[in-house]
Order: sequence, then structure tokens, then C-alpha cells
Amino acid sequence: MPEPGEKAPDPGTKAAVLIEALPYFQRYAGRTFVVKYGGHAMGDPAAARDFAEDIVLLKAVGINPVVVHGGGPQIGAMLKKLGVESTFIDGLRVTDKATAEVAEMVLSGAINKELVGWIAAAGGKAIGISGKDGGLVTATKVQRTTKDPGSNIEQAIDLGFVGEPSRVDTSVIDTIVAAGMIPVIAPIGAGEDGHTYNINADTMAGAIAAALGAARLFLLTDVPGVLDKDKNLLSDLTPADIAQLQDNGTISGGMIPKLETCIHAVEAGCEAAVVLDGRVPHAMLLEFFTARGAGTLIRAG
Repeated sequence: MPEPGEKAPDPGTKAAVLIEALPYFQRYAGRTFVVKYGGHAMGDPAAARDFAEDIVLLKAVGINPVVVHGGGPQIGAMLKKLGVESTFIDGLRVTDKATAEVAEMVLSGAINKELVGWIAAAGGKAIGISGKDGGLVTATKVQRTTKDPGSNIEQAIDLGFVGEPSRVDTSVIDTIVAAGMIPVIAPIGAGEDGHTYNINADTMAGAIAAALGAARLFLLTDVPGVLDKDKNLLSDLTPADIAQLQDNGTISGGMIPKLETCIHAVEAGCEAAVVLDGRVPHAMLLEFFTARGAGTLIRAG
């Protein structure tokens, strides 16, 4: 529905959009899209509503969306509210037992069920789970090192209960999808040691996309995609392109781990990954169902 005072698109325009999208509907019917949802859009009801509508539309046209969500800012806010102090090493939050319990409560509880509710409001049926459910994701403790500035000697960093996927069993996802519903997954996993681990949502989504042999992995971020040095969007990249862009300094900071996730996913079985701006209304649909696209597509080469 157009906003009050906004002119509705003419029928010809609507028909042209549908005709442009039709080949994509046909090509990917029955395939799986894994979508990582997070960032600033999670705190914006209008953006959450747009996102839920996109997910329900994908399901309605025969594509199987699988949602993996983050929640770092929400975890930080809850820790502050509860008076739990956070310690950071080299910018990474140390997740002790108390922090891990809060992370699981926020991710598997409030955020997960809020997303399920948004999808329901848009006319879809979703089930909220975490990586612990049905043995979906087995996690191992993340190992990190840093150099001592004085001696220049590598030292191990103990980040506590921060994990990364070591094994993915998609049985529970297959069951949910076969029942005609949409999995919404919190980035929490169980380790073989019996502990619960908090997992980076991008990493979790990439591992699940690879295990499912997904047609697409979408990483919704707070930037338009990968930009060149003149701030122009780079629409198609391979792992070799990404290595060159990293070597010459075009990409840096937080974009590097996102692209590493994309590379790992496409080299392990996902057909392609996309980095795009989740703040743009319906960016995922614009990327996939139009010839123009809206983000950066990464293929294995």
C-alpha cells in the first residue's frame, strides 16, 4: 500500500516488475536462501516489518528462507542493565559464564521470538530455534593469539565461551522446512565439552549455508556492499579479487571477516554469497529479483 499522498505505481510498472522477477522465481523454486539479519535494522520496527515481508514473499514463491540473526547491541544493553561488566581484548568481548548466560537469554529468547512474531504478522509461519536444538551446530572454542608489544611474542587469548561451528547437522532445519515453516536461528551452539558457546552470526550463517548447499547466503550489513577506492559499488567478486583488494588496502576492518565468511561458504558448497545494505527497504529482493542487483555478489570463481 502506498503511503498517504504517495502515488501508486501504474499497473504497467507492476506488471513489468513481475515479468522481470519471473525467471528468478522459476530458477530458484525449491532452493534455499540463508539470510543473516542483524545490525541497526534489528532495532527499527519499520525495517523489521520490511524484512519479515521479504522472507514471507520468498517462501510464498517457492524458495526456502532460513534466517540466522545476530544481537550484539542487545546483548550489550542487557549486560549493562544487569550490571554485568564486559571485558574486551583486542576489540573482542570476553564471554565468561555470566555473559554467556545473558547472551543465550537475549539471542534465543527476546530477539529470536520477536523475529518469529514479525514473520507471523507478515503472514508467515516461523519456528525459532538455536544451534543447540536438534544438534544443529556443534561448536568448538575460538582460539585467538596476540603479540605482546614489548617482546613481540605470540600469546594465546582466552575469550571464554566464544565458539565457532565445527559440525552442522541440518536435520532439524530439513524437518522445519518440510513442514512448510521458516527456521529462525539464534547463533548459540553446544560444544562436545557440554558448554554453551556464543557464535558470531555471520560465521554461523556461512556454516549453515554451506551445509545446506544454499543457492544464496545473504549478509545484511550497514553498508551498500564492497566499495572500491572511489566508493563505487563492486557488484561481482571472486576470492582472488577479494585477496587483491585486501592486499592493496581497498577493503579493511570489519568487512574482511564478512568476506572471509562468504569465501568459506562458497568454497564449501553455497552457490553464491551477497553482502548488501540491510537498511535499504527490500534490498534483498532488489538484489535477487532484478537484473540491476543491490549489493556485492561473491562466487567461488
